[in-house]
Amino acid sequence: MTDSAETPATGRLILVLGDQLSPAAAALRDGDPARDRVLMAEVMGEATYVRHHKKKIAFVFSAMRHFAAELAAAGWAVDYVPLDDPDSTGTLAGEVARALDRHPCDRVVVTEPGEWRVLADLAALRNRLPVPLDLWEDDRFLCPRADFAHWAAGRRQMRMEHFYQDMRRRTGLLMDGAAPAGGRWNYDSENRKPPRAGVSAPGPARFPVDATTRAVLDLVAARFPDHVGDLEPFRFGVTRAQAEEAFDHFVETGLARFGAYQDAMVRDEPFLFHAVIAQYLNVGLLDPMAVCRRVEAAWRAGAVPLNAAEGFIRQIIGWREYVRGIYWLTMPGYIERNHLGHTAPLPAFYWTGETDMACLRACITQTLREAYAHHIQRLMVTGNFAMLAGVDPKAVHDWYLAVYADAYEWVELPNTLGMSQFADGGLLGSKPYAAGGNYINRMSDYCSGCRYKVKDKTGPDACPFNVLYWDFLARHRDALGRNPRLGPVYRTWDRMDEDHRQAVRRDAGVFLERLHGPKRC
Repeated sequence: MTDSAETPATGRLILVLGDQLSPAAAALRDGDPARDRVLMAEVMGEATYVRHHKKKIAFVFSAMRHFAAELAAAGWAVDYVPLDDPDSTGTLAGEVARALDRHPCDRVVVTEPGEWRVLADLAALRNRLPVPLDLWEDDRFLCPRADFAHWAAGRRQMRMEHFYQDMRRRTGLLMDGAAPAGGRWNYDSENRKPPRAGVSAPGPARFPVDATTRAVLDLVAARFPDHVGDLEPFRFGVTRAQAEEAFDHFVETGLARFGAYQDAMVRDEPFLFHAVIAQYLNVGLLDPMAVCRRVEAAWRAGAVPLNAAEGFIRQIIGWREYVRGIYWLTMPGYIERNHLGHTAPLPAFYWTGETDMACLRACITQTLREAYAHHIQRLMVTGNFAMLAGVDPKAVHDWYLAVYADAYEWVELPNTLGMSQFADGGLLGSKPYAAGGNYINRMSDYCSGCRYKVKDKTGPDACPFNVLYWDFLARHRDALGRNPRLGPVYRTWDRMDEDHRQAVRRDAGVFLERLHGPKRC
């Protein structure tokens, strides 16, 4: 659809991408509604480069449509191309070319994209356009790419904790002068409480479906019937006001207990005390510094404990900024890393949830239903299993990118290849995040409903995580044996009875052959 505003003789065409839904995005902030025109387009290529969850597609398209209306109400001339426009080219490049045919302009401007493949597409487009194309730095992030590269230069190890401390100093968040609030930088040791019976979890704010979202849901149902996941019920916010309401709800109902229970997993409680705002942050509906200041203010007012505030802020100014820095520092080659040489296919149950392993069934079923799982479900259940089973890290990456509403390559790829699969050989994490069934049993209630027995170390009823954990370490000893953090673990393996070690390797081999076929990972 194209509005009826009169086309200016000169001015700029401002391309707004689907994850730049903020008037503070650089290209928009510098624009002039009296002279410039905004282009936004729902394109098939962006919806299908992986088989995105239906809810994710619906969330992005509805948020885009609401943002276009917000811009129009603020006086902008907006060209909005819906997916079902009969003249749509299906690509961003094609829609820019069409817009230039409709509207003369001096140049095209766009805030730099968050993903390498889109940047490459825009670089190629620049050479074909009749007018200049300008890329503006995305300064919605708190650590510019050049600053991260400067921080990383010359470091043998780029550890997030060191980066996080620098970001605390840089932003002043949770600082008392030059010292961290409370005398410690990190309160993670207080944030590992297992689930407790009787703890009431508020869950995230939920929003009704308006006419715009209803039209998008119908479109997604018609155009993407074979994509993964449940489309409805749809409860995400799709406007800036709703995103802010969702965050307010978290601060008021969940933040105080978020820290202590952020690693806990409970069957049929997908959200617990988590904020569930990453999808809003990652498309621009929330500002990262604003949410951190609000959390800090809640702590200083005595409304929440320090471990909760610090744990939340670390996720935003620590992990979120850190993985973006790693992404842009190492791409495009990072995506091909496979330090452990894993080549097995992703098990089919990742797309269905149909497995006898209760923990995987719970996390995957939840993911397919909600397009959401929290960080421990992703890291220590679905990611841990894929690594132990020798799955190709690129296949794991494609799955995570497809199934989560908050997944964009800049944040998902380093988390998957680096933290979850150790495919970068330790660039991001100091050791593989591998664990047996005892960890899952301690941090969840999944094991009580499983057909496998978490206490059994070998045998047909043993939890697969138990044998896969030790088999993983044994088969990768050449690659991992010199890791100082794994030294005690290997010494434990070496002290085990030889018959037990052989039983572990045998049972793991049987399980993996059933999972993957006769070719080992």
